[in-house]
Amino acid sequence: MEKLLLGIDIGTSACKVAIFNRRGEVLAQSTQEYPIYYPKAGWVEQDPNKWWSGVCIGIKDSIAKAAINSSQIVGIGIAGQGWSAIPVDQDGNCLTNTPIWMDTRAKEIAERVTAKIGEDKIFEVAGNAFLAAYTTPKMLWFKEEMPEIYEKTFKFLQSNSYIGMKLTGVMTSDKCQNYGVHFYNTKTCTYDEGLAEEMGLSIDKVPEIYQCHDIIGRVTKEAAELTSLAEGTPVVAGGLDAACGTLGAGVYLPKQTQIQGGQAGGMSICEDQPITHPQLIFSSHVVPDLWLLQGGTVGGGGVLRWFKQELGAGKSFDELTALAREVPPGSEGVTFLPYMAGERAPIWNPDAKGVFYGLSFDKTKGHMVRAALEGVVYSVQHNLKVAEEAGVKIHELDLRAMGGAANSQLWVQIYADVTGCRISVPTSDTATTLGAALLAGVGVGVYQDFEEAVTETVKITRVQEPNMENNKVYKKSMQLYLEIYESLKHTFSQSVN
Repeated sequence: MEKLLLGIDIGTSACKVAIFNRRGEVLAQSTQEYPIYYPKAGWVEQDPNKWWSGVCIGIKDSIAKAAINSSQIVGIGIAGQGWSAIPVDQDGNCLTNTPIWMDTRAKEIAERVTAKIGEDKIFEVAGNAFLAAYTTPKMLWFKEEMPEIYEKTFKFLQSNSYIGMKLTGVMTSDKCQNYGVHFYNTKTCTYDEGLAEEMGLSIDKVPEIYQCHDIIGRVTKEAAELTSLAEGTPVVAGGLDAACGTLGAGVYLPKQTQIQGGQAGGMSICEDQPITHPQLIFSSHVVPDLWLLQGGTVGGGGVLRWFKQELGAGKSFDELTALAREVPPGSEGVTFLPYMAGERAPIWNPDAKGVFYGLSFDKTKGHMVRAALEGVVYSVQHNLKVAEEAGVKIHELDLRAMGGAANSQLWVQIYADVTGCRISVPTSDTATTLGAALLAGVGVGVYQDFEEAVTETVKITRVQEPNMENNKVYKKSMQLYLEIYESLKHTFSQSVN
């Protein structure tokens, strides 16, 4: 029987499950949506039990669609959204909803701890600024605001480790996803017990660290009954969704860079030495001995999804982008700030708001759509420009687009024109689940190493070259984009009754 691999992606709006053969071809896939809760201003939560329910349905659905024997699946990998703080008791029961990566309820705690310990001391260990959206401030929030939950918490888990636990019964953390914990030294991949104590936390509340392709356990009898998987199937630790997607886009060498356009946006620059910047995100890659300098933005494909839902007047995504294609680069001065839930890197402003600037009676829906597409790209370019301050040379990078935005030739062309770089597009819709599956493939020996895994599976579907005349226009538009934010940022924190 042919050996198959299963990839799971715990995304923000849905979980995706896909079954791959050794060549990286999708035999079947399934997407199961689940809700996001916004109980208070700055609070953004999800119920991990709903992730697990979606995973169970998605695996059953995929196995049925592929018409395979579940014993053909020889390894399972899990990708997941970052910066969760899932409190579970000793039996693995989830004690309450988890704040997700968009949640900023711990803003005051983050500011207080930074002032007490010093941002330089924290950054020296973590390689990341101590900001509310990360995992550590959320753990402290539970300790201060829900002490009864904190006391019952045996371990705080991440999204992929929670699903790994539900499949195997084993609680883990991994070298990639763990970067959201600030007493985790991302350069050495070890916990700093002294810094944890200084923060008022204990390393006893976080699990043992695994390599992302390490087998953490095997599918239990209970999980097999719920998912239709074969009992005993190996499960690897997995990692951050952006990093798994980076691998699934073929990024496993220094200077290769993933440009992400899923629900959120961002970029991940692969390096063989730790390179950090206080305005960016630093993590281990899911590939050993490599690191990622990342810029995670709020605006991505979710911006176009919001526009379609609220202002699209029933038009499809293709119809909306066709309208945008009729508008020249720069949208004739219409500029969009895509800060629809605050903004992460590089401005780290949870109060930032989405803004359309430059509207007038002669502007059309097409202008607004194109400005929205361009605004998302500007937010990513802003991160790339900040990365230059850390020594990264943009023109040396091998850029690869993934996520839903990569399906749009217009959107990818805007990326190419704004950055001035060639953009390669691998098979994009399955990059994250493929990356998770490749971790499993290396872990169980289907591939001898990551070079073989990528060479066997990742195929470039098209390459788009930059139009340097458009690049000149976008340099001016980018400057306007930055100036609009600087002019408005002092107003974002002002409440309106």
